Amino acid sequence: MKKTLTWAVTAGIAATCTLGSALPAMAADDTTSAAVTSAAAPGSAFDTSRLSPELKALADQVLAKLPADWQQRRDAAAAKFGIHDTQWAGIRDSVINPGDYQCQNTALRDYQGTLLQGANFELLFFLYFLGVFDMPTYDALFFGSESKSNTFGVNGEYTNELTSEGKDLKKFWDINSDDIQIVPMHGGEVFSSPERLAPVVSLMYGIPKENNEAALALAKLFIYVINLEPVLQGGDNPFFTLNAFAYTEKGDPNPAGISDRIVMGDGILEAMKAVGLGDTAPRAILAHEFGHQVQYADNLIGDRVGTPEASRRVELMADAFGTYFLTHSRGEALNAERVLGSEKSFYTVGDCSFDSPGHHGTPNQRFAASSWAASVADDAANQGHILPSLKFDELFEAKLPEIVKPDATN
Repeated sequence: MKKTLTWAVTAGIAATCTLGSALPAMAADDTTSAAVTSAAAPGSAFDTSRLSPELKALADQVLAKLPADWQQRRDAAAAKFGIHDTQWAGIRDSVINPGDYQCQNTALRDYQGTLLQGANFELLFFLYFLGVFDMPTYDALFFGSESKSNTFGVNGEYTNELTSEGKDLKKFWDINSDDIQIVPMHGGEVFSSPERLAPVVSLMYGIPKENNEAALALAKLFIYVINLEPVLQGGDNPFFTLNAFAYTEKGDPNPAGISDRIVMGDGILEAMKAVGLGDTAPRAILAHEFGHQVQYADNLIGDRVGTPEASRRVELMADAFGTYFLTHSRGEALNAERVLGSEKSFYTVGDCSFDSPGHHGTPNQRFAASSWAASVADDAANQGHILPSLKFDELFEAKLPEIVKPDATN
């Protein structure tokens, strides 16, 4: 994100997953591939002429109802709120570089590649082009709030665990965290009715509030199109919510009035369970995202925002903050071996996009940062003492060169 609303890749915030490398993995003939590739170029118009007749008719209908400059409005909103720069999107967009670092595919990458298998490629890309996969993120970001009625997980199975941990995190770290909200993100709910979806449509495409009928008409079309593809499960497919992120407007000269928050998507919780990390990974993810909130409060982001090195530093630091809390006797007090065995959620999301501004560190680096933080908690002479966040950062900065040093063996 820009300004202080940066995502984890820059100032530590995150947002929705883009379709990214999941698309090429799906079957599509050369004609379709050429059509969608050209349509993906920034500012380009979607070429509906190569779509199937039924889908072309729907696509033309949707495009006719959008404002003439809808792409510019959509792109401006995405840029302001950092919608495409989440660490989880990096799983899809990362390109394996076999150079100086050990980097490999992981179970989470394999899992996310299965989520859209068998779906209509043309329909998926059209939804991607419109930004429909971003809609649950906008909904949680703008319209979500912390509430006793909130549930976390597809069936609410993580509600007690994450609600309790959120309270513990606020007590643990020495920052003003009373205004940080922990908010769930559910996919199917967003697409449950035109009335629920219309405010998101208005927000994304810059449709004035007084023109609510236009937003409602588009919402109806989006819901109809999504339900044409059974794989999408009416928006409940984990792909829509495979995300968790922290957000702040601190220092933004043009705030949107959104409170500091952490959003936990059903999809990422489901993904962790699917790859066998459902034990402590949900808590580790929340602790990591709270680490970003500590960074915002302590002004630890730095002034090299937008470079691979800066992004990597921010993410590895959040990994360390999260693990320190999880293993500290006054935090979650989890056994370090248990945490590091299950906390491979961070190992799993490492990437090898060394030249990308969104580089988050390799799997080995992310695991090393967590291992180091666990040792800080476990080896402390006074087990009841919590290091001030700035002191912990000082220790991390000294350790960082060792964590990121090249580790290739050939």
